[in-house]
Amino acid sequence: MLDIDPRVRVDVDPLMAAQNDLGVCDAIRRITPGGKPDAMSAPHPPKVAGIDSVVTASPHTAAPVPPRTAPAPTAVPAPSTLIQDRLAGMVSDLTTLHELTERLARSAGLDSCLQEFLRAGAALVGARRGLIVLEPADGLGPATTIGLGLGRADLGHIETVPRAATPYGRILDGTPGATGGSEVLPEVGAPPGSSGYAPPVDPQHREVAARLGYAASYALPLTAEATGRLGAVVWLYDDQVEPSDRQRDLVGLYVRHGAEHLARVLEAERARTHLATVAEELLPSRLPRVPGVQLAARHHTGPHGGGDWYDALPLPEAALGLAIGSVTGAGPSAIAAMGRLRASLRAYAVMEGEDPVAVLSDLELLLRLTEPARSATALFAYCEPGSRKILLAGAGHAPPLLIGEHRTEYVETTLSAPLGMLACWEAPSVEIEPAAGETVLLYTDGLLRRTGDAMDRAYARLHAAAASVPRAAREDPAAIVDHVLRTVLPDEDFTGGTGNGSASGRNEDIVLLAARFD
Repeated sequence: MLDIDPRVRVDVDPLMAAQNDLGVCDAIRRITPGGKPDAMSAPHPPKVAGIDSVVTASPHTAAPVPPRTAPAPTAVPAPSTLIQDRLAGMVSDLTTLHELTERLARSAGLDSCLQEFLRAGAALVGARRGLIVLEPADGLGPATTIGLGLGRADLGHIETVPRAATPYGRILDGTPGATGGSEVLPEVGAPPGSSGYAPPVDPQHREVAARLGYAASYALPLTAEATGRLGAVVWLYDDQVEPSDRQRDLVGLYVRHGAEHLARVLEAERARTHLATVAEELLPSRLPRVPGVQLAARHHTGPHGGGDWYDALPLPEAALGLAIGSVTGAGPSAIAAMGRLRASLRAYAVMEGEDPVAVLSDLELLLRLTEPARSATALFAYCEPGSRKILLAGAGHAPPLLIGEHRTEYVETTLSAPLGMLACWEAPSVEIEPAAGETVLLYTDGLLRRTGDAMDRAYARLHAAAASVPRAAREDPAAIVDHVLRTVLPDEDFTGGTGNGSASGRNEDIVLLAARFD
């Protein structure tokens, strides 16, 4: 029998025990609490002739002496209870991390992903405010700062602090030994080195911290395996506190996983930005100024990049050509096809723009010869602003919308197939005469599809949005298209040039082109 002192106390984490392949008995023995041995583990003197030598017979002639009252021994939890508690804690922590990472993975877009990252991390470390400084090491951007519980003015105050005096600045600058961690700001008048980092606190840092009301921070670097440094994250405490070891472990695991996810989201965001930039460069950089008509356009590229386009070009004899269309597909190939199609239509419009049917017929022939596996919708309108006459033809495209003070109605166009769908395309043109002050609105079907409704309901929603344009906004075509866009798609944010889209049409481009006739 091994002579092992059971009073030795060695605590072993269950996760370490599992990693080192320790048995249940080994784990139990290593986490047995110290103190007096219990009845099971205490050594027993040997028995003699089957009689326990410790037990003595009581004399029958003497009354039993009652034992002295002793304090009740402190209850010591059983080893199995400790293991169960530790395992229950581990399961709870893993469940929490799983839920938080699932929510992070469901975030759409870079900004929402950063906000969810900050919120979850603040819950893990017990803070209520924080910020992420996104500054990828490759220099390709985007470089931005996102705050949690901090307004624009608060972030502006923090940016006035010298970068080397902030915990995230030391991480981003690669200061030796700056790997993040807790930083407790010492109170005013405290001796140097009494708390927090060894370097003295910058006066501007102390002033900003007092103004914003935080006394400690916890910072971690954001690093992905494939991209390297992405930035840094900082959570701010109202009091001079530090996260516990358990909180540090949990947030460390979450940050490592979240940084990898952020790297993937960042790469996708860059790809979308590049596609949107290319698409915008292929469209008119500015709209022409033609007497008698005011123009406005809005173009929002979907997340995958689409082939929706528009054009407005001055033609001989003070005429104006308006074009809008959509190429099937998405991604770089669709954008390239859109650029070729738009450039060709400009050439055909200059040569025979007064005949929209001929323009679209030439475009259809070119598409069949150069893009046999692709189809497109298009609409071309030949406008004479002086006489307010419009001659237009469409190929599978949505009908224009005429918006005025006394009427809001769709223009009845002839039914026709998209370009590239038939062996030979040709359809009669339609002539309309808008009244003074009326606006002709051209749009792509992406505006209708991103509503998520059936097409008839989407058309009704667009008509209602156009009819509800305020009277003061009817004189400005830019105000008209903005009102229509906000009303038809109220849940989307187009301030950044691209919208998130609805559940059923999030990949669709949106193009609106408005022409108001004086």
